[in-house]
Amino acid sequence: MKTVSIIIPCYNEEPTLNILYNALVEMSDSLKNYKFEYLFVNDGSKDNTLNILKELAKKDDRVIYLSLSRNFGKESAMYAGFCNAKGDYITTMDADMQDPPSLLPKMLEIIESGKYDSVATRRVSRKGEPPIRSFFARLFYKIINKISDADIVDGARDYRLMKREMVDAIIAMGEYNRFSKGIFGWIGFKTYWMQYENIERVAGETKWSFWKLFKYSLDGIINFSQAPLSVASWSGIILTLFSFIFIIFVIIRKIIFGDPVAGWPSLVCIITFIGGIQLFCMGIIGQYLSKTYLEVKKRPHYIIGETNGQDIKTIK
Repeated sequence: MKTVSIIIPCYNEEPTLNILYNALVEMSDSLKNYKFEYLFVNDGSKDNTLNILKELAKKDDRVIYLSLSRNFGKESAMYAGFCNAKGDYITTMDADMQDPPSLLPKMLEIIESGKYDSVATRRVSRKGEPPIRSFFARLFYKIINKISDADIVDGARDYRLMKREMVDAIIAMGEYNRFSKGIFGWIGFKTYWMQYENIERVAGETKWSFWKLFKYSLDGIINFSQAPLSVASWSGIILTLFSFIFIIFVIIRKIIFGDPVAGWPSLVCIITFIGGIQLFCMGIIGQYLSKTYLEVKKRPHYIIGETNGQDIKTIK
């Protein structure tokens, strides 16, 4: 009998946990040929999330909770789950029911066919999402697919079912600055994309503000593309060329007409423009240096402060 590990990162998910647990039990009871473990990763929640997980663990030995020592972020919480999942198949899903457990039986059926190494989900609509957020999300997918070698499908969710071999490859990519959607695409493996309509949260509020999503998208671009560095380099080359041409123009004008280029406002505008470009390029380089700085320090991705599981990797 194969085991399915379900990894669920949780941050202040008190209103949704019991709803999700009941849906997981209903789904699991319909699949008698599999064993399940529900791996809840409490990512430093400030509400009653941990206490609810403890109560669930008391009445169901399939519930394993990993409570991180502080809020490390969703990427680190997912990585903690990958490192401690013991199943033959591993899946990740959000705690807010936007990744419906009812899809899992179909996902298992597809992966058992032997044709695919993973079954991933993607939303075919963004119903209920603010239009401006949808616009920038689609723009991000277009940009990152053009400038990187990671295959990231528009509307892709972190909700996917994977074979053990694929998860082992994900764990082997021990980079500190993690962008899972990019990692999933970069490592390859045959993936089946399952489409479904967008589902809104059953309770609570999203933890992803527009600003957090914007920073997350920048992390994804920096982690999987050197294109911004190329932009900085080419900007310098082009501006240098323009400056050289302008110098020649000023010299020729002085020789022919006997007067230099008049007016200090134009000079101020040119200096300000070039200075802005320089600072922009320095900022791009600084982003890459900051990522390198975090990588070379080799700090752990997560620290588990409390758990009911056995043989748990508490620091990695």
